[in-house]
Amino acid sequence: MAERRLDDLLRHARQRLADAGIVDAAFDSRLLVEHFSGTTRTDAISSPDRIVGQVAEIEAALDRRIVGEPVHRILGYRDFYGMRLSLSTETLEPRPDTETLVDAVLPFVHQTAARQGICRILDLGTGTGAIALALVTQEPKAVAIGVDVSDDALATAVANAGRLGVSGRFTAKKSDWFAEIIGLHHLIVSNPPYISSSEIEDLQNEVRNFDPRRALDGGPDGLEPYRMIASGAARHLEKDGLVGLEIGHDQRRDVTGIFEQAGYRLSAQHKDLGGNDRVLVFRR
Repeated sequence: MAERRLDDLLRHARQRLADAGIVDAAFDSRLLVEHFSGTTRTDAISSPDRIVGQVAEIEAALDRRIVGEPVHRILGYRDFYGMRLSLSTETLEPRPDTETLVDAVLPFVHQTAARQGICRILDLGTGTGAIALALVTQEPKAVAIGVDVSDDALATAVANAGRLGVSGRFTAKKSDWFAEIIGLHHLIVSNPPYISSSEIEDLQNEVRNFDPRRALDGGPDGLEPYRMIASGAARHLEKDGLVGLEIGHDQRRDVTGIFEQAGYRLSAQHKDLGGNDRVLVFRR
């Protein structure tokens, strides 16, 4: 069928996903229909009899969702901290839990920018650029370097910075953690890989099969990236600088111990919307 009424198409899409056992069938079907048809929720209410011609594209998107591809991978973007960020093969989907890290360090960014006239941020494992871009869009005197080992991720982050109008204050840098980094920064932030290697296969299919493994695997105990950051951060941190990290829900004690052994003290800790330990902030 080449064309279909909007209300009929929305019902059909919701039913297809529900029949396939998709938990958020109503939400996901609406996102897919709206995206590929160029319609909105308002259109569904005010013009339910509107004729939609992109039926084949929508059916193909539903097929992808039914076999497990996450809805935002199909859409090609994810909203984060009021920004729309493009995704690519080698970037994680930025998730709401990571907004906790932005909230935790943003007051420090504002204070540093007000006091120094600038706040220099280093975002390790930047992916889409989500954390760095959220901070520089919220503080006009902030500048950030987004570090990643993936050329694909770096290109995606640069493109996102361009669409947000902050290209002049965001630089993408290919580096294995601190290997190619020079200079001092007021703030080092990271949402590093923190799943232990043996637990990767136990993750949800949508994560295991579609998120880049390199962005998930934190080594045998899930803590290797934290050891790398703790051992290298001091050489790149201003005297009164902070290190802000996202962690796994059961890693607070271990990560705190790693940083205390490296000469840091825990300055703040924050829980995510689900009440889980999610963010630690350290000061030397």
